[in-house]
Amino acid sequence: MQIRDLPYTDPGDPDVRSGPRFLFWLGRSQLNGQLKSLSWGLLHHCAIAGLPLAVGLSVQAVIDRSGRDLVTAGVLLVVLGVLISVGDTMLHRTAVTNWITAAARVQQLLARRTAELGSALTRRVAAGEVVAVSTGDVEKIGWFVEALSRFLAAATALVLICVGLVLYLPSLGVLVAIATPVLALAVLPLLPRATRRADLQREKAGRATELASDTVAGLRVLRGIGGEELFLGRYRRASQEVREAAVRSARMWSLISAIQVFLPGVLLISLVWYGATLARDGRIDVGQLVTVYSAATLMLFPLRNVEEIAMAYSFSRPSAQRAVRVLSLRRSVRPPTADAEAPLGDLYDPATGLMAPQGVFTAVVCGDPDEAGRLAERLGGHAEQDEASPPVPSVLLGGVALDELPLDTARTAVLVQDKDPVLLSGTLRELLDVPSSGEVTARDALAAARCDDVLDALAQASVDADGDPMNTRITERGRSLSGGQRQRLALARSLVTDPQVLVLDEPTSAVDSHTEARVAAGIEQLRRGRTTVAFASSPLLLDLADRVVLVRGGTVVAAGTHRGLLRHEPLYRAVVTRETEEEAVEAAAQDGLATVDGLRPARAAEEIEERA
Repeated sequence: MQIRDLPYTDPGDPDVRSGPRFLFWLGRSQLNGQLKSLSWGLLHHCAIAGLPLAVGLSVQAVIDRSGRDLVTAGVLLVVLGVLISVGDTMLHRTAVTNWITAAARVQQLLARRTAELGSALTRRVAAGEVVAVSTGDVEKIGWFVEALSRFLAAATALVLICVGLVLYLPSLGVLVAIATPVLALAVLPLLPRATRRADLQREKAGRATELASDTVAGLRVLRGIGGEELFLGRYRRASQEVREAAVRSARMWSLISAIQVFLPGVLLISLVWYGATLARDGRIDVGQLVTVYSAATLMLFPLRNVEEIAMAYSFSRPSAQRAVRVLSLRRSVRPPTADAEAPLGDLYDPATGLMAPQGVFTAVVCGDPDEAGRLAERLGGHAEQDEASPPVPSVLLGGVALDELPLDTARTAVLVQDKDPVLLSGTLRELLDVPSSGEVTARDALAAARCDDVLDALAQASVDADGDPMNTRITERGRSLSGGQRQRLALARSLVTDPQVLVLDEPTSAVDSHTEARVAAGIEQLRRGRTTVAFASSPLLLDLADRVVLVRGGTVVAAGTHRGLLRHEPLYRAVVTRETEEEAVEAAAQDGLATVDGLRPARAAEEIEERA
């Protein structure tokens, strides 16, 4: 895989049993690139290892006053220099390619899992953790993949050099061969502690950043209550903790670097002292001493790769573990049926008994907003599946389980708009340029969502749009718009998509009553003949629905029209009219639930629950 060929057509099915297994799978998936990097690394290190031999030959040629040997040594040095340059260049090229392609593969895997889980992802994993994995952790994982092939090349070169020195000059080569593993493994006991300190520093820095973001976001409120100094003091303490953690981490890494300088220095001093003694006694030639000393000196370059791979693994292992936590999440426990078409028919939830007939505008009333949000996610096939508990039956569309449909098919058939939709930055035209059936135009969707005032505001907000609100740029998450304006633009985007089933969670919660009535009428008119499910408790929207369903405690307890349920269902009336518990009991008593035979209000409430 070359960089120009990215993105991957298929990033593969990762091994998510553990962080190390994921790293091994990632390296194995890029075996071709690893072999290329290993080959160029061997060429680079072996050419460097040949320099001491050429230097020793040239020194011995000067001592022997042999011009022929000196020319031979010079030619050998030139050839080795060319090989070193080519090997280093191509090693860097292939290693960086491995890093970029590995990072791209991980990002594609994360994007695929995010798209599969939808908004359910942030309920199972913190949004900040997903961002951290897709940015900083991806770089650390790519660093390990990049360093792996260079380490293998360096380790192979070290073995070859040690073997060569033992064969070339056993008296000094054995000393180098024994000392090399000690130099390579000396810092390993310190790496776990250094990694823990680095992780603690990143954790404290994240907390300080979070505290700063909260302070900036709530600055207006803090000024109103006089809490600025309190929060600034907290941030000062948090920043000092970050500084102290950074100093402790730097001390440990400084110690590791010092050991990497000290131990090779001891080896070189010992080698020179012992070699000089042998040369003085005439047991070895001066050229041989220079050759071995030069080889030992140049071995410091591949030894650095040993330290690098240890650091890369120490940093990438927790990053890979965090990536595994995200990638191991699954949409459902049942495999989808391949090449299935989106079925037509009613939308039915076996868990609650909720039925949304085809082509009907159904409103759902839940006393608990969190329950409404979870049910809305279930209807779209985004429901969280807990593998430790028995599987919950999938929502059925036309008698076919959504979990058994391919992801693209399920998303095309059922679209869920949650109560806090996100607007991406870009122009209004780009915002509404989404995959759709083509039956609903952007103008019709904006009109149905009653975005006239939003269009006027956008037209006046930008001088570069030539008066066309469709060309006006919307800031990130629509921060320049009010909550009601953002909600209506998001509704217009959902209406443009024109899915077979549209699920809306509180689509008018951020607008006033007058606008709410107009938006509800626009939805009912535009979606006529299409299946629409709206979670709401506003009488203005409920009165326009063809069918209203009351859900309490995870079960459908009543269904009918808005006016009929108001007359005959005290529980429904209590939710819609915001009655207190005492008022609900009194209403239930008037409807005959609490008899005159002595039932107390508490008992009447129990009767209501039993009836539900």
